[in-house]
Amino acid sequence: MKVTDLEKGEFLPYFQTYIDRIGELILVDGLEDGLKNVISFFKSIPEDKLEYSYEANKWTVKEIISHLIDSERVFAYRAMRFARKDKTAVAGFDENDYAKESYANTRTLEDLLEEYTLVRQSTIALYNTFGADASRSVGVAGSGEVSVRALGFLIAGHEKHHCEIIKERYL
Repeated sequence: MKVTDLEKGEFLPYFQTYIDRIGELILVDGLEDGLKNVISFFKSIPEDKLEYSYEANKWTVKEIISHLIDSERVFAYRAMRFARKDKTAVAGFDENDYAKESYANTRTLEDLLEEYTLVRQSTIALYNTFGADASRSVGVAGSGEVSVRALGFLIAGHEKHHCEIIKERYL
């Protein structure tokens, strides 16, 4: 399944910028590539930049890693519910509140990357269980509808977005 397989209405327009970052990768391949690339990228960041924030009230690199972990967990949970035909609307979440309570800056890079790896491996395993029908399932999350497959592309594109921001503003 590729981004071009998505149909209008499978995700909110707000998520377009993340999904556009995927290109022509097949969803699970993109998640697997992202795992390798993100680990390598974060390991390449100088230690003195890990707790750096380019502006007041902006996240540090460690907080961004924690944000990626939290967001992926939320998106994968939504995908599982919708794939299982759960029609209960899922509340949104405030990523700034989550980041504030993450205590990411007290953790080592190795610890954060180990957790990231485990979460990504779990997401890949979950997406490998979805058939075509399940991947097209749609549910309500936050303020709109989103499909299981769009959530997968959102996970992959979201991390690319944040890696680009780090390259532009932190390094």
